[in-house]
Amino acid sequence: MRKMWSKGVSLLVIGGMALSLAACTKAEKTNTTNTGEKAAPEISVADLEKAAKTEGEIVSVGMPDSWANWKDTWADVSSAYGLKHTDTDMSSAEELAKFDAEKDKPTADIGDVGIAFAPVAVEKGVAQPYKPTTWGDVPDWAKDKDGNWVVGYQGTISFLVNKKLVKNIPTSWDDLLKGDYKIVVGDVTKAAQAQMGVLAAAIAMGGDESKIQPGIDFFEKLAKNNRISNIEMSVANIEKGEIPVALLWDFNALGYREQINHDQFEVVIPSEGSVVSGYATIINKYAPHPNAAKLTREYILSDKGQINLAKGFARPIRDNVKLPDDVAAKLIDSKEYKNAKPVGDYKVWEETVKTLPQLWQDKVLVHIN
Repeated sequence: MRKMWSKGVSLLVIGGMALSLAACTKAEKTNTTNTGEKAAPEISVADLEKAAKTEGEIVSVGMPDSWANWKDTWADVSSAYGLKHTDTDMSSAEELAKFDAEKDKPTADIGDVGIAFAPVAVEKGVAQPYKPTTWGDVPDWAKDKDGNWVVGYQGTISFLVNKKLVKNIPTSWDDLLKGDYKIVVGDVTKAAQAQMGVLAAAIAMGGDESKIQPGIDFFEKLAKNNRISNIEMSVANIEKGEIPVALLWDFNALGYREQINHDQFEVVIPSEGSVVSGYATIINKYAPHPNAAKLTREYILSDKGQINLAKGFARPIRDNVKLPDDVAAKLIDSKEYKNAKPVGDYKVWEETVKTLPQLWQDKVLVHIN
């Protein structure tokens, strides 16, 4: 299962919201049903709504209420279109395995996966395309050219700093190196968030997804100075004051701060650089409710859908969405992200990740007590 925000995180609920999704704009890609039969070559959003209402249901995986404020999205989709919704939380890999294993008797329509898994879905042949009407507002790095996947929200590796334990708040990797407190990175041998933490440091030090060594060197220095803690990265340990500084996705860090004590923690995007990644929707090629799944993607990428995600501290992928003042105030100022860069080549990163656990063991873990 993916790392979950605690149910204690405060989420806002939109009741009875009237939705408007730019009706009559044509979809850009021929759609197919789960049986493989061709649907109409072009379908307006208005017709998509009608078809989805006829299906009457949307079944998701890996999109639980407590993650990125999916709660409000599902409430809106249900109230506006009369779609019954159910979700089963699972990891990105499990989602794709489920789509593939159930192709003859499919149960799920749509999933939310880490962007590294999105091309895998295409390779496995378990995704079907749909380009929402806001397709042109999504940056090229965050979407498949054929519409098989599209990122809905992005995350950037940040520092979550407990101000009760850290006197001088680090605003850079250099500050982090010069400190005298313990840092929790997470399990780099298997956790994607922790692995991205190493990549973020590498990018800040002049490396990239093909040159991870600068990141390894950085954490090796910390480990040799007894600065890295192997304690579990959990809300409970953060709340107990056992983690002075944690490396986390910004949306996780902001969520934890809101849940525990807003005034006690600082969330910082390191000034020299960091890594940007995201989560993408995959519409099951064999979806039993394909039109409901496409309409859901349409909503997620709409202004209201993007605002819903921002209420869950997830930064919208579309930068032309005007967030309400109270929602924008909960997020980190966009200027702080000026040196944060998306992964340039996920194929290369996939190969690097294969070598990362052993590098971490040989160069970093050997120095940790």
